[in-house]
Amino acid sequence: MRVLILSSSTGGGHNMRGRSFIEWSQLERPRRFDVRLHKALENTNEFLAFGVRAYNWIQRTYPALHNVYFSLLEVAAPCNHPAKIFGKDRFRAVLDEHPPDLILSVHGFTNHAFFDIAREHLGAANVRCATYCGELFGRFGFSRHWVNPEADLFIGAVDETRDRALELGMPHDRAVVGGFLLHPAFYATPLTPAQREHFLESNLRLDPAKFTLLLSTGEHGANNHLAYLGALQSGLPVEARRRLQVLALCGRKPETFDAVRRWAEQQADFTVRPLPFADSFHMSRLLQCSDAIVVRPGTGSTSEAIQTGCPIIFNGVGGFMPQEKITLRFAARRGFSRKAQSPTDLPAIIRDWVIDPDHPVYAGLRRSMAAARPTQHPIDILDHVAAAPAHAAGRPAPSPKPVLPALASSDTEAALG
Repeated sequence: MRVLILSSSTGGGHNMRGRSFIEWSQLERPRRFDVRLHKALENTNEFLAFGVRAYNWIQRTYPALHNVYFSLLEVAAPCNHPAKIFGKDRFRAVLDEHPPDLILSVHGFTNHAFFDIAREHLGAANVRCATYCGELFGRFGFSRHWVNPEADLFIGAVDETRDRALELGMPHDRAVVGGFLLHPAFYATPLTPAQREHFLESNLRLDPAKFTLLLSTGEHGANNHLAYLGALQSGLPVEARRRLQVLALCGRKPETFDAVRRWAEQQADFTVRPLPFADSFHMSRLLQCSDAIVVRPGTGSTSEAIQTGCPIIFNGVGGFMPQEKITLRFAARRGFSRKAQSPTDLPAIIRDWVIDPDHPVYAGLRRSMAAARPTQHPIDILDHVAAAPAHAAGRPAPSPKPVLPALASSDTEAALG
């Protein structure tokens, strides 16, 4: 089956899910899919590309401004009808280059006009259209553009995602729950205590006996590392500071890495390790070796933390975007996180955890984290895509496909080397 994934670089989660689908499809034996990923918004016309740049600029500088930007796009969507898509010939050329049997959208703005253009160009009987939505909760922040009732399939990450799709008109028989679509590394055999200790000592030059806090950053480099480090240095008692060590992910921003390194060199009793960009394989290890993570409430980062069981402190400096607020609602319902809306909130949150790793609040967060992990597997998502029904009148149903068993974690690990 030829699959064309429609994505965009607004944040990092959409492309991450598209790449993860490709990774899983390549691990299957025999392979069921021939997959291509297309960044539809930035590669169709300059207006849509500008919108992507604006989204990421707002995320880096003042996230709360997204409340206005999101509301505007909900009303004046640039992608809900083919007539609004300038540069359609660019997308048609992509369809002609590798005509897909199925289009899988992993972005909220590629579920309507792009589906219509593909059906018009290829013939409605020749292409099926499906959506995978990684959002974790409904209401304000969940774009209505995620749901196209005329699509052949809607796959939601969790029950709340599917419930919202049904509220927005998706038929019951074409809406399913698929779990998280993450890189295979997050489903490999978990690290043993001995492996965790070795990773911390040998790879990171850290003390396995200390509380390890991971300061994360988004794909586009948004972070508040120095503000949080300063707050920890001044706000924690000496005993807690000596029991704490910090990993600061700096992404692809060498200036952030250098700034954190210079700050760390000036601290005598506070261990801080700046790290460059971490791919999915190493991110899964970092999360397993960390006792907590400070991160924006994006669905990708949140899903990765849930899968590895790393308690979350959501970074709310600059306010929360609407898309982040629905993640906060999901986390509040499941009870596995805390919020730091100012850097000075962080010391009070982790002080007791650092001093007492068995603190009941911290232990409760870890239990809630485990309970929030979906029972579904990415192979289930591939199965749903392979069996996506052609529901429209006159469109033939797909031929039956063999359903492969989910990869054992040992098989996944071996395939990843």
